Amino acid sequence: MIYAFPAGLLLGVLTNLGQGVLPGGFNSLANSGAIWVVAAFVAGAHSRRPVLSGVLTQVGAVAGYYGYAELFRDGMGDLHAPSVWLALAFVAGPIFGTAGKWWRHDEGWRHWTGAGVLGAVFGMEGLWHWLVLGYLDTGITACVVAVVLPVLLARDRWRALAVSVALSWAALGCLKLVTLATGL
Repeated sequence: MIYAFPAGLLLGVLTNLGQGVLPGGFNSLANSGAIWVVAAFVAGAHSRRPVLSGVLTQVGAVAGYYGYAELFRDGMGDLHAPSVWLALAFVAGPIFGTAGKWWRHDEGWRHWTGAGVLGAVFGMEGLWHWLVLGYLDTGITACVVAVVLPVLLARDRWRALAVSVALSWAALGCLKLVTLATGL
């Protein structure tokens, strides 16, 4: 848990930098919510306090991303976007921290659900890129990751994959609601 915030901070800075380096639509993957929650998943998998560790990684990622933008770029603009992402850190952190713990330390449905939850965030992002933004390349790439991750991570691959697919669509609906409510 001690490394959760600094790891998130570093991730936020790296994703900000990555947007300027990766080609074409792939630069959006550097600023990916799915990439960010991998940190919460890993922190949760390796912590006795997965919820807190998950939150700390996500808060760190927001602080790193927008702090770097403010200090080394042209500023971050108004506080609307960082405020929304900070609020989402308190939702995503516990979910993915817990999913990481379940995947690493539990058996049965919790194990394969943890792996499926991680896959689902990539599925949601892939569907968003593909169906909403029209970015076929990054959309398909993220959807492939949504299939591969649960298959590689879970002992019960098919159940984990089913969770990933089902939650991808559910999360896509949630993302649509968040964008409508926040204007992002």
